Amino acid sequence: MSKPSVLFVCIENSNRSQMAEAFARIHGGDQVDAHSAGSRPSGKVNPRAVQFMAEKGYDLATHTSKSLEPFNGTHITAAVTMGCGDYCPLVKADRREDWNIPDPKELPEEEFRKVRDLIEEKVKALLAELGV
Repeated sequence: MSKPSVLFVCIENSNRSQMAEAFARIHGGDQVDAHSAGSRPSGKVNPRAVQFMAEKGYDLATHTSKSLEPFNGTHITAAVTMGCGDYCPLVKADRREDWNIPDPKELPEEEFRKVRDLIEEKVKALLAELGV
């Protein structure tokens, strides 16, 4: 059986979806194929996301803000949107979820950390459900 692939989607691909991809890589390792993308990517990863992921020992500065376009027509095990009103109709996903997570971009530090930690818990639960 091939390893599951997960795509985390948000509009800008600069905060939530980037952190979710990172946590999937941290907790899934080489047992999952993790990606993130945005419908209108900002072109950069939020420096605050980089800062708060560094606290978890992950260098998000190595990531780039990516478009959803390369995934159109691609088969994905699970497509997860972050609650930003975004969807990915051209991605062929066995499973679709919307996590409805608030954008931490303008939040105070402690609130940003709470969003980050919520994303981590949801990613861990998803990986467990996928058998990773």
